[in-house]
Parts: sequence; C-alpha cells; structure tokens
Amino acid sequence: MLSYPSGMAVSSRALNLLSAAIRRLRRDMGSRWRILDPGRQALLVLAHLRKGETYADLACGFGIGIRTVYRYLREGIDLLAAMAPTLEQAIEVARGKAFVILDGSLLRIDRVMMASKRDREFYSGKWKAHGVNVQVLADPAGRLVWVSPALPGSVHDIKAARTHHILTALEKAEVMAFADTAYQGSPENVRTPLRSRRKDPATGKMKPLSAGQKAANTAHARVRAIGERANAQLKNWRVLRKIRSSPHGATNLVNAIQTLILAG
Repeated sequence: MLSYPSGMAVSSRALNLLSAAIRRLRRDMGSRWRILDPGRQALLVLAHLRKGETYADLACGFGIGIRTVYRYLREGIDLLAAMAPTLEQAIEVARGKAFVILDGSLLRIDRVMMASKRDREFYSGKWKAHGVNVQVLADPAGRLVWVSPALPGSVHDIKAARTHHILTALEKAEVMAFADTAYQGSPENVRTPLRSRRKDPATGKMKPLSAGQKAANTAHARVRAIGERANAQLKNWRVLRKIRSSPHGATNLVNAIQTLILAG
C-alpha cells in the first residue's frame, strides 16, 4: 500500500487539546512507552474524524497495526466525548443569546443488518434512509451551541427533543427558540411556523394563510435557515456523513466532534 503527505482543515488548538488529554491519560495510567507520541496519536484521531480515513489507511500512513489504530481511535474519541458540554451548560450559554435555533438532523448509517424490527428502528421515513437522530442547538449567527445524544432515526424530532428534556430546559430558562413544523405543540417560547387549521365551511377545504401570516412564515424560515450552518459544521467532519461503525457508538462520535468544533 502507498502512503503520501496530506493536510486537513483542523485548528492547532483542537490538536493541542486532544494531545494534552492523551498525555494526562498516559500519565495517570503510568504508561511508559507507546509507538506514537501523544501528538501523533491526536493527529491520527483527527484524520479519522475529519477526513473519514479508514483503519487500513491510517495504519499504513502512521506505520502501525490496524489493531493499534482501533485502540488509539477509541481512546482519543472517548477522551473528546467526555469533554463535551452537557445540556445544562449549553442552556447557560443560550441565556446570553437573543434566541437559539432548534433543529433535528439525520446522520446516515450503514443499514443495520439485524432482525427486521431492529432495522426499522433506525429507518427515517422522512429522509427515506437509515440513520440516527440528533437535536442541534445553534446561536443567532449559526454557531453550534449543543448537540444531543443520538437516537434511532425513526424517532420524530419533537419526541427526541422531549426525550432529551430540551424543551423543558429552554422553557425554564426563558430562552426563545425557533424551530420548524416538526416541533408543533412545543411550549410558547419555541416559535414554529403558522399553520392553517380551520376549514372553510363553504368549500370544506383548509383556509389559506393570510398575506401577513405568509410573511411571518417567510421571516421565520430565514431565521431557521441560519441554524443550518451548525448542521453543516457537523457534517464537515466526514466520519458523520455516513457512520460505518455501530450506531450505538454514534453519541460518542457526535460528542467528540462537538468538543472539537467548540474548541475552535
């Protein structure tokens, strides 16, 4: 197998953050020697997360075995995931914002080759694909504030938000949020688009929205569109474009990348 020099758009701050965490772990474990120093191990982890490099490619590029690659990746990802903010910490950040944008995102996975019932659990009817559902909070500039743990792709957005207690936390903190129609039925502080509900007795059809209501929905959509930047930030890390490992490890992956994004 051939190897070649390459690059990736990741800040040195992210590399230093992970290198320091690995160094502390090795000191606490009393590990005297490893084939890669903390900086090189951190670089390996970032290459996997940012560029989606396979275990075999990383083993060739770093001159180590595939089993060692797997062990180093699990170790680095676990360290990063442990540094991810909690919902409570994210809400404290949100208190200082004019509002936040709440949106659900499907992270695609390889089809789950198990019993048909388990397969359906991860299938999203909305996106017609297998994946995991994560809830994303973004600030008014589209910067990432928080990402929830992953749930199976079949879970509806509002159910996911309730499962993670996001709606309750936003309401209690009196933080205004903008969300799409998937969050209809949320508390009043979560603004969703207006929908026509009453039928016209003469025609038996739903009454169309007024010009003012349509204008309000257009303005609402423009605000929500800013939140897509946070989703794009997540999916810039290629390992999340299609998760090929177990979907049960998706939360760790998401938390690790969240830590790196917030580290700048």
